[in-house]
Amino acid sequence: MDKSSLGGIILALGGIIAGLLIEGGNLRQILQPTAAMIVFGGTLGAVMLQFPLPVVLHACRRLGSVFVNPAKSPLETIERLVQFAQKARKDGIVSLDSQLAEVEDTFLRKSLMLAVDGTEPQELRKIMELELDNQAEYEEQVPQVFESAGGFAPTIGIIGAVLGLIQVMQHLDKIDEVGRGIAVAFVATIYGVGSANLLYLPVAGKMKLRIREEQIAREMTLEGVASILEGMNPRILEIKLLGFLGESDRGAGTYGREEE
Repeated sequence: MDKSSLGGIILALGGIIAGLLIEGGNLRQILQPTAAMIVFGGTLGAVMLQFPLPVVLHACRRLGSVFVNPAKSPLETIERLVQFAQKARKDGIVSLDSQLAEVEDTFLRKSLMLAVDGTEPQELRKIMELELDNQAEYEEQVPQVFESAGGFAPTIGIIGAVLGLIQVMQHLDKIDEVGRGIAVAFVATIYGVGSANLLYLPVAGKMKLRIREEQIAREMTLEGVASILEGMNPRILEIKLLGFLGESDRGAGTYGREEE
């Protein structure tokens, strides 16, 4: 679980609700199903109009990655690549063929398969870099879905408020209900502005970070497999791959852990 994401949304919602209660309000004042239907339904419809349905569905599936840390550490990938390098150095690159079925990462498995099949390092890089570019272009659309939702939601919230005010204006003869009707109408604006700034835009920002981390991991994997194919020393390979990581992710490294 990503403590930053979970703590951030709890703190944001908690602060707003606490402020409402301190000012003498109550939750029923902002729980308006009609306003929610207008804002969230209208925002979803606008997003679906802008993006193909598969992209929207993929973005929804990726939403969980905002609140859950990656299951696999980059150090684990480096450790495995170093193990492959040790085996290839000892028994030859073809010896890795028996371990392909155990590799769950499709990008790593495909890279190793090309290496085992005798692909030249430069050609392997060209093939896999093309896949990297295509995948990166597709993945970059995911945060754009939520960025677009963050742009549409406030405007649709205003539309909801105006629709509510129209209904209020048609019943000016009931002056006692005018104030309450105006208050209810502006709840749609709260939903629009709140969802944009507390959900859609922050989610888009965190997804960009997650996607970039995945891209770096794939770039590191490609460089590792190509280096194994070139016969690089496992210790040098580890040092090289650690250069892809930030200081907080590097730790002791494979050989450092073995020495401990």
